[in-house]
Amino acid sequence: MLYLQAGGGLFTNGFFMIAMLAVLVFTMILPQRRRSKQQKEFMSGLAKGQRVVTASGLLGIIDKVDEQVVTLNVGNKTYLQVTKNAISKELTDAIYPAKTDA
Repeated sequence: MLYLQAGGGLFTNGFFMIAMLAVLVFTMILPQRRRSKQQKEFMSGLAKGQRVVTASGLLGIIDKVDEQVVTLNVGNKTYLQVTKNAISKELTDAIYPAKTDA
């Protein structure tokens, strides 16, 4: 009798662990993959004249885009070179929201 009760508890514990793993995947891993994909698409679409914000908070207008380096005009003929990875999609969208035709 005790063996059957322990076996049922083991099955319940195993099911609970699998359920928790599924919750972890759906709440943490999949959204991170989605954000990573959006950031990569954003970086591949960078173009001259686009206003951007770097991860460190620098505001600028793209002057030149190379393979891995972006040259930003940050004001009065002041140019900075940053890596493409330094440009943040989230900060850029927060400061310069995309214009939509309503």
